[in-house]
Amino acid sequence: MSDLQISLLAIGAVVVVAVVLYNVYQQRQLRRRLGEAFGEPRRDVLLGEGEGAAPAGRIEPQIESGDAATTSRTASTMTKPRPAETPRAPPAAPPSIANIDETIDCVAMLSSDAPLSAAQVAEVLSGVASCGRTWRAAGYNVGSGRWEEVNRAVTGQYTRLKLALQLANRGGPLSAVQLGAFADALTLLSTRFSASLQLPDADKVLDEAKALDAFCADVDVTIGINVIAADGDSFSGARVRALVESEGFRLEPDGVFHLEDENENTLLNICNHEAAPFLPEAVSAMSTRGLTILLDVPRVADAERALQRMFELGRSLSVTLKGWLVDDNRNTLSAASMEKIHKQLQDLHTAMHARGVAPGSARALRLFS
Repeated sequence: MSDLQISLLAIGAVVVVAVVLYNVYQQRQLRRRLGEAFGEPRRDVLLGEGEGAAPAGRIEPQIESGDAATTSRTASTMTKPRPAETPRAPPAAPPSIANIDETIDCVAMLSSDAPLSAAQVAEVLSGVASCGRTWRAAGYNVGSGRWEEVNRAVTGQYTRLKLALQLANRGGPLSAVQLGAFADALTLLSTRFSASLQLPDADKVLDEAKALDAFCADVDVTIGINVIAADGDSFSGARVRALVESEGFRLEPDGVFHLEDENENTLLNICNHEAAPFLPEAVSAMSTRGLTILLDVPRVADAERALQRMFELGRSLSVTLKGWLVDDNRNTLSAASMEKIHKQLQDLHTAMHARGVAPGSARALRLFS
């Protein structure tokens, strides 16, 4: 090995060590900054959890059904200092305002003796929105004397703002970077506006977010069955559309047929088993080798009824289109397979109810979005 090669290897090693040390330094700085911003934990009980073990991913009829365990987890607690009382000071905002839910939200409180103007409140909300996370806000309006939802089109004046970041959704848990940005923005603005700020304990919030995300991953299941054309055959797009729409489905711009309940929440989807979507302007001229019927379990309140509808629809379409009703491995969907899927669905529901997340509820729709 030449001297040049040895020198290059040595320089490379030094660079790698320097990068590792810099990353460690950055992580410690972020931890320290979060700790300074968030202060002491508060006593509000956020959550009593039951961790349910349920199958993840698509449920297929050939998969063995596992029992969903329903165990309870001790709620983490948070304490916060009581703000100085003023003649205007209202009681704490109820969780229902602005759909703030302390079970699935990290919540901060900004309090001011002098009412914050609409411009100041809008600046606070912009700071919260810049964190890159789903957020909500409620404020005590000094004009109406009531708590109300607040958005960036704000026009009133407020002495208290309740600000929330969602702990988890299908994009993953709240991150330390997002939480740090939330704390930094509110700390800066509370200083500028001479307001008091109450923030929960950062480590507990991040732990709560990870635990909630892990639970969601366990029960985030989509059940799917397929109607496949016989070998050498295919289904006309125009005929598929006519049959499916006669069952109450509507073709949306996303290229998927949606069946909705009375509250306009999706019960079932039908999509192309092949890669191409059923685009409204093109579906009549296309053909397909198969259809896939999907049930997004956490987002459907009456999933058992939807599951029964899915099985009935699959049988009906397979007969009318002269196709085969199968799973993703092209195994025929038998009565025993359907019963196994039904049992898995019940296990998932048991786990979700034990965790306080009812399928199809507002809380579930937020988490599984």
